[in-house]
Amino acid sequence: MNHPGMANELEWFFAQLLLTLPFVGAFVLYVVAVLLSYRTRKPWPLYRTLIWIAGCFAAYLAVAGPIAEKAHTDFAFHMVGHLLLGMLAPLLMALAAPVTLLVRTLPVPMAKGVSQLLRSKIPQVTADPIVASLLNIGALWLLYTTSLFAFMHAHPFLYFLIHIHVFLAGYMFTISMIYIDPVSHRKPFLYRAIVLVIALAGHGILSKWIYANPPVGVAPEQAQTGAMLMYYGGDAIDLLLLFIFCFQWYKATRRSARASLLLQENSRANI
Repeated sequence: MNHPGMANELEWFFAQLLLTLPFVGAFVLYVVAVLLSYRTRKPWPLYRTLIWIAGCFAAYLAVAGPIAEKAHTDFAFHMVGHLLLGMLAPLLMALAAPVTLLVRTLPVPMAKGVSQLLRSKIPQVTADPIVASLLNIGALWLLYTTSLFAFMHAHPFLYFLIHIHVFLAGYMFTISMIYIDPVSHRKPFLYRAIVLVIALAGHGILSKWIYANPPVGVAPEQAQTGAMLMYYGGDAIDLLLLFIFCFQWYKATRRSARASLLLQENSRANI
């Protein structure tokens, strides 16, 4: 890739350091919360802890180390970072149910405060599937079809902001589609399914757009490789998301059918 006005190495070092700190902090806080949960005799599933660690590690790989270094000059590595930071890490970390762990670990008054915060207007709006999809997929279209991609690689602070947005938008998108933690404003499965299909289509179409229309400063060969990674790599992660979504829908439908059958049997018994 060739971007004018590249910042010096020290500025990139601080940008990567700032990007690394939140995920290192998330890893430490989660582990501490798990230990506190065990101290109160509330064992936390080991698999959720391992999933959280894997999610933090995926995000770390995207913002620091060899992949992050090569992402400045090679669009294919940039796209690997996108898949790790914007799709895989959010999915893994959502599956680790961090809010549930937080609420069960905190003292009761503080846990109630967190619950009230989650029921407030801002989480309600940002966790709506349509809003989350616009923040996630819409922002990607803005990044790759305008000069924003070139500016990002010329300005470390903008690079930091965009990468934070990519992760947060990916996380909000994930938790708006599959409910692992408690949700105060649940959307119907059909509503979420329609938005999910449209969002996945938007991601796939964007990858094809990049294949034919390289972002500013990206060579066509790199754009094509990156676009294929985005298309097929995104499909692989989306398949996991779809499987979880369909499984939750199946369980909810089965539970509803059983409740309906039990109600009918009780009605007959009372006649």
